[in-house]
Amino acid sequence: MAARLLVYTRTADYRHDSIPDAVAAVRSFDGFAVDATEDPAALEQPLQRYAAVVFLSTSGEVLTPAGRDRLAGYVEAGGGFAGVHAAACTEYGWPYYGDLLGARFARHPAYQPGRAVVEDPAHPATRHLPAVWDFTDEWYDFEAGPRGAVRVLLRADESSYQGGGMGEDHPLAWCREQGAGRVFYTALGHASAAYADPAFRAHLEGGLGWAADRFA
Repeated sequence: MAARLLVYTRTADYRHDSIPDAVAAVRSFDGFAVDATEDPAALEQPLQRYAAVVFLSTSGEVLTPAGRDRLAGYVEAGGGFAGVHAAACTEYGWPYYGDLLGARFARHPAYQPGRAVVEDPAHPATRHLPAVWDFTDEWYDFEAGPRGAVRVLLRADESSYQGGGMGEDHPLAWCREQGAGRVFYTALGHASAAYADPAFRAHLEGGLGWAADRFA
């Protein structure tokens, strides 16, 4: 049976042009059924039929108070949550969300090529990747590094691009547990080109599958 995902793409701040391509990519992954929405009322309803809720390049304050309560209760009870790229630029006014995701966006340099280093080659989101992965993205910096509270999967090699602000310890993708639920986040996925890239697609598909409890 397919794992059903609720893919949420509401934006109240910057809106990524890549969102339609990102949704189409997730719809194309094997083993998932996808409900995509920008309606905050969808997060106010019971979420138990979903294997995971995915915030895909959301931005700003995108939930109602009822939606916040519903999402928190869902994850604590064992629901999966995944954040992609600008999900880290979301719900700054809700402290629980920052803890849930693991870090909050601070800034990014120009979109440019760089290198990501695999820290955990056993995870479904990274096991297909080379040890050092050449990619082009925005290389998000975060307000504080999440290491210690998360299982780091990928980090940025700041020597490979211009403008990095976190130094040698610069996580890019990670996972963690919250209550009985699983959480996955990747900072990558700015441009539409990412969602046509086989390596990134496999990275995202593996992370979503892990959050949805399809993989150990």
